[in-house]
Amino acid sequence: MSEPVKAAVFGTGSWGTAFGMVLADAGCDVVLWGRRPELAEAVNSTRTNPDYLPGIELPGNVRATTDAAEAARGADFTVLAVPSQTLRANLADWTPLLAPNTVLVSLMKGVELGSAMRMSEVIDDVAKVGPERVAVVTGPNLAREIAARMPAAAVVACTDEDVARRLQTACHTRYFRPYTNTDVIGCELGGAVKNVIGLAVGIADGMGLGDNAKGSLITRGLAETTRLGVALGADPLTFSGLAGLGDLVATCSSPLSRNHTFGTNLGKGLTLEETIAVTRQTAEGVKSCESVLDLARRHGVDMPLTGTVVSIVHEGKPPMVAVKELMSRSAKPERR
Repeated sequence: MSEPVKAAVFGTGSWGTAFGMVLADAGCDVVLWGRRPELAEAVNSTRTNPDYLPGIELPGNVRATTDAAEAARGADFTVLAVPSQTLRANLADWTPLLAPNTVLVSLMKGVELGSAMRMSEVIDDVAKVGPERVAVVTGPNLAREIAARMPAAAVVACTDEDVARRLQTACHTRYFRPYTNTDVIGCELGGAVKNVIGLAVGIADGMGLGDNAKGSLITRGLAETTRLGVALGADPLTFSGLAGLGDLVATCSSPLSRNHTFGTNLGKGLTLEETIAVTRQTAEGVKSCESVLDLARRHGVDMPLTGTVVSIVHEGKPPMVAVKELMSRSAKPERR
């Protein structure tokens, strides 16, 4: 009998923990790494993550540690599930500890501030492993539902199709169905930009603008995402799949979405500081909206919804003023 696949998950938040459960349910031996000793102890002694997934029992083949070297040792897959803007510094510390030939798997959906790099690009830049050893898991994957083992599909993307298939096998369970894709650019952009559109839809919901506005924002948000993706070399068909439309719909329609909830609070009149204070976990779109807009401008891509979100979140523009400005833009053909 062959040895079980070993997976290290760096990050004990809700999605890192939930994906660790998926890997464990698929038969992998899983080690979760986290900074806080008390949380690691809780995982090991109570078989739960009380801070992020309370009431969910973890599989017996999941354990936790605060020792990064212990987590990384012998891992076939090293899963990165930290906030996107902290990845570079964290990975610089972890790179010397990585197991030889381990595949680095990004669960993060963001674009780095300053560099405008996608997460796979940051991984390659820091760890120097080459794109064939970097994979991405994305799609409509709300952590709480997956932890409850509710049915979900996802995309496993890597430029090396064999690596994508290996990861697909390692995380395929009766409730989690992964599909492979070699379009890493498109899959990552779909995940990053949907957080920004999720903020926009949340703001509209908080303002009580109705379902027509929501449908319009989702559709035009998808158009923005596709324009940017095509400019960067992505396959436009990726955006009609799970990594694009699927993730966008889940984020824009679910109360479990951090970005939608964050936007809703802004739309209801809370300030940015007040909204941050009541938000327990990272809403990636809050910072990534700036880096996504930066990336778009570098490539000459028009992204008015993203620009509107930046103006509300970071420039203090009142949401109603921003909506009026957005609606008064000059008319144009839809497919432009």
